[in-house]
Amino acid sequence: MKLRRRTPSTASSAASSAVSQAPAAAPRPRARGWAGPGRGGVAYVEAPAEWRATTVQACGLWPFAAGTGSPMTGVPLGRNLVSGATLCCDPISWFQRAKLISNPSCFVLSKPGLGKSTVVRRMALGLAGYGTIPMVLGDLKPDYVDLVEALGGQVIRLGRGRGHLNVLDPGEANEAADRLTGSARAAVLADAHGRRTTMVSALLTILRTSPPTDREESILDRALKVLDERSRAHGRTPVLADLLAVIREAPEDVRAVAVDHGRIERYRELTEPLEASLLALLGSGRLGEIFSSPTSHPMRRDRPVVFDVSSINDAETDLQAAALLACWSAGFGAINIANALADAGLEPQRHYFVVLDELWRALRAGRGMVDRVDALTRLNRQGGVGQAMVSHTMSDLMSLPTAEDRAKARGFVERSGMVICGGLPSAEMPMLRSVVGFTRAEEDLLVSWQDPPAWDPDAGAQADPPGRGNFLVKVGGRPGIPVHVALTSVETEKGLHETNARWRVTSRIGAPRELALPPTSAALPVLPAVPDVPALQP
Repeated sequence: MKLRRRTPSTASSAASSAVSQAPAAAPRPRARGWAGPGRGGVAYVEAPAEWRATTVQACGLWPFAAGTGSPMTGVPLGRNLVSGATLCCDPISWFQRAKLISNPSCFVLSKPGLGKSTVVRRMALGLAGYGTIPMVLGDLKPDYVDLVEALGGQVIRLGRGRGHLNVLDPGEANEAADRLTGSARAAVLADAHGRRTTMVSALLTILRTSPPTDREESILDRALKVLDERSRAHGRTPVLADLLAVIREAPEDVRAVAVDHGRIERYRELTEPLEASLLALLGSGRLGEIFSSPTSHPMRRDRPVVFDVSSINDAETDLQAAALLACWSAGFGAINIANALADAGLEPQRHYFVVLDELWRALRAGRGMVDRVDALTRLNRQGGVGQAMVSHTMSDLMSLPTAEDRAKARGFVERSGMVICGGLPSAEMPMLRSVVGFTRAEEDLLVSWQDPPAWDPDAGAQADPPGRGNFLVKVGGRPGIPVHVALTSVETEKGLHETNARWRVTSRIGAPRELALPPTSAALPVLPAVPDVPALQP
């Protein structure tokens, strides 16, 4: 049999015949119907009818039956109470990526027990996953120790007999200065010097309930410079006792700013109150020995950190405020060092999420404390730092003694990129309205969240408060976003959000029978039973 090769023309004709034999596709209408006469095509689409009516006449159409979507940039915070969608929210993501706020900071206000710390911890946990380093500068309860431990960070414990924080310790400033040159090196050393001088003045303000005089601040500044020169020569970190020794020694540089007119007796007279105050900071005063010894655990700038000051009693308000300020100064000092090294190209740029909890305690410590806090928190945007400030109510800020301090404290809320409010009493609304624009419906919502819990007859105890975990996120004049923050199974199992750790065990009255008696009870004699004594007759 003789085979014949198929030519291209033959192949193409065979393919075309196969296509012609395939069934034709079903016709489909176009975007506006079937084309052609009488086929129902529409050349013009009419706009839907619109009506305007009151909520009584058009019930269900206003407020909207379905809420709008929530921002999806940032840490998953909770469920939107209107739309049911997930709300992602944190000050750094909304500033850096979403461009929703102009300042990477938030202020959290709520009555106790409704979840303020839970919101901030959720943000810190999520931001740690994004590469931001959480930094809790003073934990009074403690609320953040378990979280930082789970993240592999530092837990620095401070308190009487627990740990020390030397306010004259420059931290990592000297090591960073050795790696820098020129103006960058001078800036790091100047910042470390300024922060230490400011911190000593803050401790004196708390101790005296009034700031030191201009002459005393000049003496402290010059004495600290003399002390730094001597410390570098001997290779040791100075403490407050060394600063007191320099002032008592009366070197010429210090006497020059004291303006004693060449009389040593005049110098002793001018520095006597300052010496007495510094002596009270060396362990004999009410501020204790926390700041008088070398730092127990130096802080690192590349790991999450929490300063645990929960061992300080709530009755020692001055000591608490001093510890908070010392922690804040050390934390922001480390951030400035990290930024200087990043600007020089020696280290990668790090971003920090700083938590300033229980802000009201430091503000009430004494006159001038608002200025100290304001200086620490004003330049967060330029420093690559996001921060969360936490307090209970606006009354905490408005109860300061002077009008100037009240105005500056109110600026903490005004400058915040977002304000997150939980349950608040109705008396707070006028003060809060003067800073952030709230509608009447939003105010009623916040007031309803602070209602007391109901009684649960099945469990025989009170149910959870109705506003626990509910918050309203306000950004400028925009409508607030109501959100419910619910704990995940991982957070619940690991106890990362347990703020009532001491109440995990049920309280007991008396000793249960199954408990063993103490060992010394076996040697006690068995007393005979006491017969019933008849009641005395009148």
